Amino acid sequence: MPVDAPAAPAPQGQPPQAPQGQAPQGQAPQGQAPQGPTAQGPGPHGQDAQGQSAHGQGAPGEAAHSGGYSSSAPDPSWPPPPPPAGPAYGDGGAGAGPGGWGSSYQQPAPKSGRGRGGLVTALLVAALVAGGLGGGLGYTLAKNNDESTGSTTVSASTSGGDVKRDPGTVAGVAAKALPSTVTIEAEGTSGEGGTGTGFVFDKQGHIVTNNHVVADAVDGGKLTATFPNGKKYDAEVIGNAQGYDVAVIKLKNAPGDLKPLTLGDSDKVAIGDTTIAIGAPFGLSDTVTTGVISAKNRPVASSDGSGSQASYMSALQTDASINPGNSGGPLLDAQGNVIGINSAIQSTGNGGFGTGQSGSIGLGFAIPINQAEYVAQELIKTGKPVYAKIGASVSLDDSTNGAQITDQGAGGAAPVEPGGPAADAGLKPGDVITKLDDRVIDSGPTLIGEIWTHKPGDKVTITYQRDGKEHTVDVTLGSRVGDN
Repeated sequence: MPVDAPAAPAPQGQPPQAPQGQAPQGQAPQGQAPQGPTAQGPGPHGQDAQGQSAHGQGAPGEAAHSGGYSSSAPDPSWPPPPPPAGPAYGDGGAGAGPGGWGSSYQQPAPKSGRGRGGLVTALLVAALVAGGLGGGLGYTLAKNNDESTGSTTVSASTSGGDVKRDPGTVAGVAAKALPSTVTIEAEGTSGEGGTGTGFVFDKQGHIVTNNHVVADAVDGGKLTATFPNGKKYDAEVIGNAQGYDVAVIKLKNAPGDLKPLTLGDSDKVAIGDTTIAIGAPFGLSDTVTTGVISAKNRPVASSDGSGSQASYMSALQTDASINPGNSGGPLLDAQGNVIGINSAIQSTGNGGFGTGQSGSIGLGFAIPINQAEYVAQELIKTGKPVYAKIGASVSLDDSTNGAQITDQGAGGAAPVEPGGPAADAGLKPGDVITKLDDRVIDSGPTLIGEIWTHKPGDKVTITYQRDGKEHTVDVTLGSRVGDN
């Protein structure tokens, strides 16, 4: 998720204080709050099943093209524009916006013992005050009780009880997974940046995270990864996929004892399964939260809030608490296997889709690990993402009737790419796609997300309507390399 902003510093030379007996309230890092995901896409025109803008513009509300370009020149319409209102990145920070999980920040002035530590310091002070009062009262009551009637407390040591944290418990899973997660700090050349999360992908030092977590550091920025044991490593971006919102970074001088997290099978996840999320919400590294799988195949179109970047996914929905800074962190099952990458949240901040800092309302979204693993492997091999496509521009209008092929393609190109998969299958402008295999398609963004769960060369069955009649056709998906 986007990186969180540092906490507001305490007055110089003065530690945070709280009224006697009252704990001081921590101040959340500043930054953009993640916006809630939505199944609907941008504006009145359309976007291709590959996600390109039909008019060559990246602004919301413009048509996106699904990969109909054959020119080798950069396509100004790619990446696809974000929907008018989509989930924000979980970080709510650098690259924060609808559909993200991180938090961004302006690079603070040289530290003087304040800054981000302010929140932690305040919490520590509160804990010390509360602990002191509680300890004093506890001692007095126990002393009086012993002098009168004798102690009535029973300790675990005397009762024979013992605390066991078996591998299948949340504590057992967290203890095993935490050493393989990192808190990522990304800083751009202008000083702006953010904080998010990532996890160890292999023993060579590759870390998987969200694209929006590291976007600021892609072109000459600074990137670091810190493990729970405090060890910090410089890192570099190996490859990033804006459309998928997946990135791979590599540790410089990586240690030889890295333990990659075990990858699960997101296709076998069931609604109601236990989930465990690890991340750095609001800069609080190594935080563990739990929940369940609330839904599967949830269409989510999210963006960084700038109107120029968008990602589409058929997401795992969870009610595990996810906040700015959780972006890029692993979503685990009850056995500790990674089943998804936390990347977006629905938020009520600013009316539900604003960019003000806000937190979890129990609607989090993760990229299924089966898709993320394929993307990560391609990024490690070539440094560039590969997207499946049908080669047709589809409308991004809010709709519940399907994804309609537009009458106009990106930059004046044909709405159905000549010689492309859609053309070979006989699809035409005006056709409304209502199903892909057995998945119901209710909008353009939903179609894009579903297509991107497949690989180029996969054969899918498309159901569409033309002139009031339903038709079915098999389509072999094509490919597009890169985000530009």
